Amino acid sequence: MKAIIFGVLAMAATVVASNILVEYPLPGVLADWLTYGAFTYPVAFLVTDLTNRARGAGAARIVVLAGFALAVVLSLIFADTRIAIASGSAFLIAQMLDVTIFDKLRQATWWKAPLVSSGIGSAVDTALFFSIAFAGTGLPWDTWALGDFTAKVIMALTCLAPFRLLMAVVTPRLNAEPAQG
Repeated sequence: MKAIIFGVLAMAATVVASNILVEYPLPGVLADWLTYGAFTYPVAFLVTDLTNRARGAGAARIVVLAGFALAVVLSLIFADTRIAIASGSAFLIAQMLDVTIFDKLRQATWWKAPLVSSGIGSAVDTALFFSIAFAGTGLPWDTWALGDFTAKVIMALTCLAPFRLLMAVVTPRLNAEPAQG
């Protein structure tokens, strides 16, 4: 239970930080391509994947749902309302997809499940989030989405190292329950 609570808190903190940081573009020439949120949000996939590896898809879904609920409430307080709604919508769909894909690939080579599930989840999250949060605002949301997705892919590759290191701490659940949904 302690691991689930830690996962929920880590998930909520990551999402709230990302929802605040997405409002701040990088300076200079990168301002039309990236926000600071692109570098924090991929940690949510790391949290989901580690929970899935250690406790199975059911526990990962609990972390996603509870983290989602807490993050949306906090984001409504600390971030723009439109961003909180977009984030909540994109987050829930992308993270549940991540859990399902990871669970189906769990028996593959150690890097395949986190990389593929995070990559597909990131694509879905980026498309949903940026179109809901920024379409019609006059902001460069299409290039932010492209830059964000590129950063998420790079971060997914970068997060493989901590995932591999943390696998030594968590016991992989080889016989997890079948994915639902």
